[in-house]
Parts: sequence; C-alpha cells; structure tokens
Amino acid sequence: MGSYRVCVCFTRKFRLTEAEPPEDVKAAFKKYSGGGAHLTAEQLLRFLVEEQKEEGVKIEDAEAIIEQISQKRHHVTNFVRRHSLALEEFHHFLFSVELNPTTILKVHHDMTAPLSHYYIYTGHNSYLTGNQLTSDCSDVPIIKALEKGVRVIELDIWPNSSKDDVLVLHGRTVTSPVELIRCLKAIKEHAFSASPYPVVITLEDHLTPDLQAKVAQMLTQTFGDTLFCPESDCLKEFPSPEDLKYKFLISTKPPKEYLEAESIKDKQNGSQREKDSDDDVWGQEPSSLTADQAEKEEINLDKCESDQVNEDDDEFDQKARPPPAYKRLIAIHAGKPKGGLTEALKVDPDKVRRLSLSEQALEKTAETLGKDIVRFTQRNILRIYPKGTRFNSSNYKPFVGWMHGAQMVAFNMQGYGRSLWLMQGWFRGNGGCGYVKKPEFLMNVGPNNEVFDPRLNLPVKRTLKVIVYMGDGWHLDFKQTHFDMYSPPDFYTRVGIAGVPADAVMKKTKKKEDTWLPIWNEEFTFPLTVPELAILRIEVHEYDMSEKDDFAGQTCLPVSELRPGIRAVALYNQKGEMFKSVKLLMRFEFL
Repeated sequence: MGSYRVCVCFTRKFRLTEAEPPEDVKAAFKKYSGGGAHLTAEQLLRFLVEEQKEEGVKIEDAEAIIEQISQKRHHVTNFVRRHSLALEEFHHFLFSVELNPTTILKVHHDMTAPLSHYYIYTGHNSYLTGNQLTSDCSDVPIIKALEKGVRVIELDIWPNSSKDDVLVLHGRTVTSPVELIRCLKAIKEHAFSASPYPVVITLEDHLTPDLQAKVAQMLTQTFGDTLFCPESDCLKEFPSPEDLKYKFLISTKPPKEYLEAESIKDKQNGSQREKDSDDDVWGQEPSSLTADQAEKEEINLDKCESDQVNEDDDEFDQKARPPPAYKRLIAIHAGKPKGGLTEALKVDPDKVRRLSLSEQALEKTAETLGKDIVRFTQRNILRIYPKGTRFNSSNYKPFVGWMHGAQMVAFNMQGYGRSLWLMQGWFRGNGGCGYVKKPEFLMNVGPNNEVFDPRLNLPVKRTLKVIVYMGDGWHLDFKQTHFDMYSPPDFYTRVGIAGVPADAVMKKTKKKEDTWLPIWNEEFTFPLTVPELAILRIEVHEYDMSEKDDFAGQTCLPVSELRPGIRAVALYNQKGEMFKSVKLLMRFEFL
C-alpha cells in the first residue's frame, strides 16, 4: 500500500496543465477586445499594429492568423470556421514561433553595395569533422555548413603522395584527407540550399604549378558559368551580393611564380624586404605551432601584380603556362605580407584585396592601428581566423573583428560553444542569408577623412527592455527524468547582452521549482552604446544543487532584428539546432 502511494505521488508530480496567460497578455486582450470574450480580426489587427509594431499588416493577415489558430486548437472533422479568438487562443497565437516570431524572417538589408560592406558567414577549415589535429576530413561538414547558411568555405589543398592529384587536409597533421573534387561537387550541389547569395571558396594553396592548372580545370568544369571570373587582373571594387546571386568566387594568393617574379623585380629596384619590428604581432610564437599553422599565422597580403595574358590562354593550356589559367579564376586576391602592418593596411584606390589576421594578431594590431583597420575594411576584405593553438576547434569572441569592420570572422563550425552560438545568432539576421550589412558608422568617412574609432567610449544610444514571462515545451522534447529523477525541473533563465565591452552583461531570473511550465514575469533593462553590434543572449538552465546545472536551451538574437511586442522565442540545443517545442514568451521594447 505504501509503494502504491509513492507511485500516485510520483504521477501527480509530473501531471501537466496548460499555463494561464501572463497578466500582460490578459491586459492586452481586455484592451483590444473592449472587455469582450473574443477578439475579432479587426481588433487583432489593431493589436498587431499598435502593440507589435507590425508594418504593412492587413486585415487578411489577421483573418489568416485566426483561422490557423482555430484549426490548431479545435481538432474536429466538422470544423466550422471561427472569426475571432478567445483569450486562450490569443495566448496560443502569441506563443507560436511560426505565427509570432521574434525577428524579421526575410532579407531586408540593401544587398546592392560591394561585398566589403557586409559581414559574411565564414567557416574555418570547413572540411574537418572534429579537432584540428586528428579528425577526418570530409565533405559532410561542408554540406552541413552550407545548409546553415555559411557563405565562405575554406579548403586547404595539398598534392597527394604521387603528386598527380589534389587532396584537402590540414597540412602536417594526421587528419585523413578527402579528394578536392568531392568537396567541390558538394559545394556546387548544396551551396544555395539556404541562401541565393554568393559562396566564396578560400583556398590555402600548397600546390605545384601543374596541380594549380589541374585545380583550374576542376573549378571550371565543376562550376562553369556560375564561377565569377574578374575581367581585369585585380578588381577596383567588389561586386555586390545581389550582382553575384548563385555565383561562386575563388579567394587565394596568386600562383608563386608571379610572386617570385615580383620579388626579383623588387630586389633589382633595391627594395629588399625589411624586417619589421611588428612582425611578431601577425601571429603567435612559432614554437607552439606546426609549420603549416605558423604559415597560416602570417598576414595574407595581395600584391595584385600586373601580368600580360595571351588570348591563347583562354584555351587553358596547362602545359605551356599553368599559372595564368589558375590566376584568372581568383576573384578575391590574397597573398603574403610586404613590409609592416601599417603598410599592409594601406588602401589602394585602384585595387581591392583580402588580408588575413589571426585572432590575437587582430587584438594586438587594434591597440594602435584600430582606425587604419576600419579604413581598410571599408573597401577591402579582412579575414580573421582562430589561433593555431585551438586544436580542439574552439572559437573566439567575434566582436573585436566586427567592431573593426572585418567581414570574414572565420569560425570552426564544428566547435560547439557560446562563441559559435553568437555567430549562429548573428547570422539569423537578414533572413539568414549569410550576409549582414555593416552598420553605417563603420562605412562613414568624415569631412576630414576621419573614420570610426573603436577605442572611443560612447554614450548610451538605445535602451532595450526585456520581460521574460514564461517557458514551455520541455515536457515534449525531453524525457520526464532528464533533469531530475523524481521531480519536475527547477528552471531559470539567463538573459544579457554580448557586444562591445561597454554593453556586455548577463543577468538571470529566479529559479522556479518543480515545474515544467516556469512562469518568471521578470523585467530587465540593457543600456546599449553600440546597439548595431549587440546580440541578446538567452539561456535556460535547470538548477542542480549537487552538480553542474543542466543545459535546457539557448538562443542568440541580433538586437537590431528584434521585433517589439510580446513574442515567442524559439530555443536551440548546444549544436545550434532548434528544439521542436521548447520556447519562451517574452516582451521586447526599446526605450
């Protein structure tokens, strides 16, 4: 009999009822229904316009919402269409991720500016399945990245053992290789599954001229007319994402024989390469790196040397002159440095190029040359990549790069963690198309040629008010015993801002004990000095007295994309995949 009672108690503990709408929801319903029991389409439309600040919404949209909610809530075969919502149905609408999303779901930025005006969703060593030293190389992580909207894929290309084919692998490690052609075919097939905007393939090239010619052939045969080839040796300005829809761009350094020819010319002119005192800031101490990583820690600086190409080169005559065929496919030039960083960051009015810096090289450079970096990124592309010691494929904070206008902040997409959550959240912006327009302050040039100074302490520009009402869906996506064996979970929410240092903060709600339907009703305000680069961080955890608190969901949302009003907030797992049911009900308001 005693054990029977325990069983009954256990069952009662896990019994679930639908939560009551928060007081704010009840108040809104009462206000817009005029105190009535139902909300008509006209009244719902008023609510959408006045409270949710929806633009361009029409009566037909309100009617469609009512119909969809009614169909979801009333599963009867002889369903009679309803023309209004009761309070519970209104609450259900507000808690619907599909019908009442948190952010703008379509492309809404101007896509006609040059590529240098955008942050671009960028992968690092995109072919690795795990860590940087021993994991397999494969086309699978490339496909996954493209399906999530990543627009820059990095491939390290090396000769095979017989020097007659090209492999993709992380050089001088024990990563098992994958054939380049397989990676290229995967890119071609999956490039535009998430976005129509251009895919950039960055090649870390360790090939002989003959194999470069083979790569040129592979690229042209795989991508054909979709491969963007510049008409001139170096672009004067990058095309726009709109102009490059469904196109592929190659970014790498020009073939070695051209660089060597330039080097000989320089020596003849008496301009020997100087040993610059800033050399050590371009990367980390070489002693901690493999030779390959040490090479990647250097800046890539394009020389965009002039080269007269015969018309016969259109035939891709690899045997006669292999490099021109390969070189002409390079849309975004990169290369090795000449002189110091000050020289490297000089803007050429007639040429655009790509420059690469390691994460810690950027931090050190930003201390003294912050404005030079901003000026450089207004026309040219800056790529930041993880330091070579991140063997476990971890990532770094992206904001130093973004604050300085760096377009390609390259991340290990297989390195799960909070930094990657931020990156995934940032590129949910602008409809998830992989291109986010940089803020105007990073593109502006003043009357005296001055640009934004990232080191300035700025005044508060905007204040975000957030209310965390409640959460739901864990009982559907998790086993009853996932969080606690004998009782419902004790959830709390962490909410805060990631962004420039002055704006970064995290706060948290009280924990709600023994409930699958936590109701917090807590309000937070966040003063923002650079709202354009702020990300709202939301994490839910389950309190555990004896061990580490359990993870229960997260999301990161660009503050500039937040839609005001009462919103349903979808939560994601640690890999960045959306839960089927777990969500929060929150309110956003800009003061």
